[in-house]
Amino acid sequence: MKRMGLAALCLAAALLLVNTGAMGGTLDEIKKRGQLKCGVNPNLPGFSYVDAKGERQGFDIDFCRALAAAVGVTAQFLPATAKDRFTQLQSGESDVLYRNTTITCSRETKLGLDYAAINYFDGQGFLVRKAKKVKSVKQLNGATICVETGTTTEKNLSDWFRGNKLTFKALTFEGNDPTRQAYEAGRCDAYTTDASGLAASRLIMQKPDDHVILPEIISKEPLGPMTRHGDNQWTDVVRWVYFASLIAEEKGITQANVEQVAKSSEDPEVKRMLGGTDTTGPDMGLPQDWAVRALKAAGNYGEIFERNIGLKTPLKLERGLNGLWTKGGLQYAPPIR
Repeated sequence: MKRMGLAALCLAAALLLVNTGAMGGTLDEIKKRGQLKCGVNPNLPGFSYVDAKGERQGFDIDFCRALAAAVGVTAQFLPATAKDRFTQLQSGESDVLYRNTTITCSRETKLGLDYAAINYFDGQGFLVRKAKKVKSVKQLNGATICVETGTTTEKNLSDWFRGNKLTFKALTFEGNDPTRQAYEAGRCDAYTTDASGLAASRLIMQKPDDHVILPEIISKEPLGPMTRHGDNQWTDVVRWVYFASLIAEEKGITQANVEQVAKSSEDPEVKRMLGGTDTTGPDMGLPQDWAVRALKAAGNYGEIFERNIGLKTPLKLERGLNGLWTKGGLQYAPPIR
């Protein structure tokens, strides 16, 4: 009995050390540094790009800014290619990867990464020249297809063609820009990546109207921020800052009115989220007004979507699956309580 008691004490002490270590991980490092380091796409219009003033903008960029504001630090954006994005995160060079990255089993298990949330539901598509009069992916039998290497896109391409008993020749490149440029130069018959990425790439081609995205989607591509395994506190922070943007949209809380709502709302969940009651912020290691800060920095999910990639932007993407669950979409946040 004494031996068992000693063993139990040792186990409890070990668990306490592990938990203490987790609590003193990435979040504490960010606070000490005074800066959040986000791994982002070097150039993807609408999602992560440098504007005419030399400032980085986009859907993913806004979420990074919201996250930094919630913690109370500034955001630094580190361009990450498809090839080096995971090693950048694993090595600690970046704190979070906000880079149109598909969540997969192997990336969570083999690479030792965690996904915090799905902030964009996407799928793989194909871009072709209108002049070719191709109406379906199945008409690309024997075609040469440009694809970025080191991505889920490359494997999906092979799986889909094999499954449909069709042949193709892959022309692979490192990076989205070289892949797009090769297609535009006529080196391949089609260009494949996530449908949102195709819409973005088409925008910066010399003659965008000469190209069309085929209607088929051949894969599920849930995109979202990724963190390192083993730091649950930091992953919780990334996740709940994102969920707060969804809840805010549901409740009609915007970038412009969040401070007023924080003072006047009688909605129990809103009061909990915006710091009027409870300790949701301190429980995560954040300020009491963490959600107010995040929403003031970037707005709610709908505002971020419409500002960067929505129907009034050059990308003209519809909400579709990325609509709120109350409006037929898949975007759904657990309650704050």
